Amino acid sequence: MSQPKRSIQLSEAEIRAIYGEGEAAVVSLVTELLERLSRLEAEVKELKGQLSKDSRNSSKPPSGDGFGKRTRSLRRKSDQSSGGQAGHPGQTLEWSPDPDVVERHPVGECSGCGASLATVPVEDVLARQVFDLPPIALVVTEHQVEVKGCPHCGQVNQGSFPPEANTVVQYGPRLRGMMVYLMEGQLLPSSRVCDVLRDLVGVTVSEGTLYNAREQCFEHLASIESEIQHAIQDAAVVHFDETGMRVNQRLWWLHVASTQGLTYYFAHPKRGQVAMNEMGILPEFSGHAVHDGWKSYQGYDCEHVLCNAHHLRELQYILEHYGQGWAFQMSLLLATIHHTVEAVKAEGKSALSNPDGTVN
Repeated sequence: MSQPKRSIQLSEAEIRAIYGEGEAAVVSLVTELLERLSRLEAEVKELKGQLSKDSRNSSKPPSGDGFGKRTRSLRRKSDQSSGGQAGHPGQTLEWSPDPDVVERHPVGECSGCGASLATVPVEDVLARQVFDLPPIALVVTEHQVEVKGCPHCGQVNQGSFPPEANTVVQYGPRLRGMMVYLMEGQLLPSSRVCDVLRDLVGVTVSEGTLYNAREQCFEHLASIESEIQHAIQDAAVVHFDETGMRVNQRLWWLHVASTQGLTYYFAHPKRGQVAMNEMGILPEFSGHAVHDGWKSYQGYDCEHVLCNAHHLRELQYILEHYGQGWAFQMSLLLATIHHTVEAVKAEGKSALSNPDGTVN
């Protein structure tokens, strides 16, 4: 029968009592304390490792890094100087050969003697161009359809209103598109969107109108969303990931599947296979799934590829926490491979060359 563990807090009297029991009792006590100390050191090391993990050296999202100073990016230092690079097109305004408006500013009198110059011929014209927005104001378009009665059969006939005029009065598609863009593209709160529209466009709308416009946009994009979903599902290589987000003050998960040209987002209260199944891509996917090794991905019958970005973060953690030099060498190898492949692609090639010059 194993003896119960002694309390680590022993009084002087208890220590002397154990000493009085002889050498075997002292050896047993010291051995037990050393074992407990070893376990505690391992726990402390594990906890310190967890605290030192952030988005640089693990799969934790950047949102969990807090406001502390971030150091040592995993990106390789570029040989190029900061700022615009040679050959970059830039964004300098160019002279327009066909201006929308031309304003002539005549010379009425001489600035020296004050004589009239109204009938003096123009010797030269200097020009400058100003690029600006036209005054922003709502344009109200009234759509009228004709109603005619057939003189032969008496049938009453009516013209057709355009799709955007489906009620007596409504906001047009461009203004409603701006509402959705400001909320979803620029992530402005609905109250501030109302302020922007009032200040810049001169229209006063309610927040309910904004939400209705967003709902209509969602319905109109349903078919496009389905096309993106199926296109990603049929792709040869797809990157998968998930990250935490707050929905009504509760933890949800934003799942993402992306190719080089398409991205599909799916929000769900679960992180694992329940959400992945409802997302509807992985259950029928047969290509190469690139991910961080999260166990839920392993339940799908496709080719699994671990993401090198996550490898680099984990290698960074091993280097920082355990001081293993090989982790830096492995990171350098992965970064060099990536740099080499990108350089070959930039040259228009589709395969790497062997040392003897032949192509795989």
